[in-house]
Amino acid sequence: MSAGSERRAAAAPGVVPAPCASKVELRLSCRHLLDRDPLTKSDPSVVLLLQSQGQWVQVDRTEVVRSSLHPVFSKVFTLDYYFEEVQKLRFEVYDTHGPSSLSCQEDDFLGGMECTLGQIVAQKKVTRALLLKFGRNAGKSTITVLAEDISGNNGYVELSFRARKLDDKDLFSKSDPFLELYRINDDQSEQLVYRTEVVKNDLSPTWQPFKVSLSSLCSCEESRPLKGLVWDYDSRGKHDFIGEFSTTFEEMQKAFGEDQLYRVYSFLDYVMGGCQIHFTVAIDFTASNGDPRNSCSLHYINPFQPNEYLQALVAVGEICQDYDSDKRLSALGFGARIPPKYEVSHDFAINFNPEDDECEGIQGVVEAYQNCLPRVQLYGPTNVAPIISKVARTAAAEERTREASQYYILLILTDGVVTDMADTREAIVRASHLPMSIIIVGVGNADFTDMQVLDGDDGVLRSPRGEPALRDIVQFVPFRELKSASPAALAKSVLAEVPRQLVEYYSHKELPPRDLGAHA
Repeated sequence: MSAGSERRAAAAPGVVPAPCASKVELRLSCRHLLDRDPLTKSDPSVVLLLQSQGQWVQVDRTEVVRSSLHPVFSKVFTLDYYFEEVQKLRFEVYDTHGPSSLSCQEDDFLGGMECTLGQIVAQKKVTRALLLKFGRNAGKSTITVLAEDISGNNGYVELSFRARKLDDKDLFSKSDPFLELYRINDDQSEQLVYRTEVVKNDLSPTWQPFKVSLSSLCSCEESRPLKGLVWDYDSRGKHDFIGEFSTTFEEMQKAFGEDQLYRVYSFLDYVMGGCQIHFTVAIDFTASNGDPRNSCSLHYINPFQPNEYLQALVAVGEICQDYDSDKRLSALGFGARIPPKYEVSHDFAINFNPEDDECEGIQGVVEAYQNCLPRVQLYGPTNVAPIISKVARTAAAEERTREASQYYILLILTDGVVTDMADTREAIVRASHLPMSIIIVGVGNADFTDMQVLDGDDGVLRSPRGEPALRDIVQFVPFRELKSASPAALAKSVLAEVPRQLVEYYSHKELPPRDLGAHA
């Protein structure tokens, strides 16, 4: 999920909760609309529709701007934004005859435009031609959509608390204090904002700094009351109350100075600030997949049902391509003998162009994959470290620019446990210092238990030399667990961690979004 939103309450001291969706505001304007009224100009309004389960659902409508062919609408559409979902939108412009409402039955259709919320967010400003039925241009009519991340603009802050000379609640040792910070809501109820870790045996503790959005901390109202409670930790849950204090964010800013409460940026801040996301897919062409001409093969091309490789590729690639301005995606293969000498390669371009491994959009990748299959000999072993290192070299060159301009996602599709596990662990640990994330999807029915070690969810991944990964950058998902789910569910599962990983990287490097002025 995106890093730009409210945090939920933690269940125990030291547990950091996950953020939920960001909110995006869309502002609309049109130019050169068709004039459907014989005596006056059109009275336009725009209807917003969102695709849900294959159907267009009407969500909202702007006000009517009377007698204008170049309207600028004051009504703002507010939408929840999810990086890991394809959120298809449709904007329909009508010359309104009746009162402005959600019904358009009596209105004249002036044109429509379809796009995804991801495309709008990635470009910040989208201008498209309006189309009539059957794809005909509505004259010179255009619609412009401007996006603003309102959750990101509310800002994040980093807070650190310490206490002095706390009461000692323990008989044979000192207290083990932790702090709970609460927001006081309008109905006087208390909402837990954050719970710190426990500091053992210390009456003057300094708790670890933590990051929190202003919407979570104080509902973006700097004078909203906050309350802190300090407890002596008890392993049975019967914590002893030590004391409490009241404050506001406004008061903290004045007391400690603006420089100590600095902005932490969200995923949308970086994307809308100009950070591009480059997508690379790496496909397993080892012999264990089976002969592609056999219907039992994982690489079998069925004209009526895409194989698991294609399903995973399209589900993830369709989302990622919206965040790359040139829509060119890198496509690599490994584990095959390739022409002309039919030597085994573990990082070849599936379009067989060693100078340029990029394809035009996700459809270009699909075509390159289908054209590649009959030209290679499936072989082995399953070595993925060379491809991780190849993408890492590109990411390392990007890192040297010291700008938040390009982040890399590597999707590895494989039918079995990797053979070069030690080299793969080493490559991942090195890549954890670079602007990149790795997604591994296991296709087929192999036992992928050993692959779970690459996903740092159960502990920090270490190289064979014992060096820990700087960040958890790997997400592993067995395709069979989502086989009966929709492509959207697969994409959501494998991409959900990417926004957090991107923000963690740029925060660690202390790199702000490139284009702060345009975003603000």
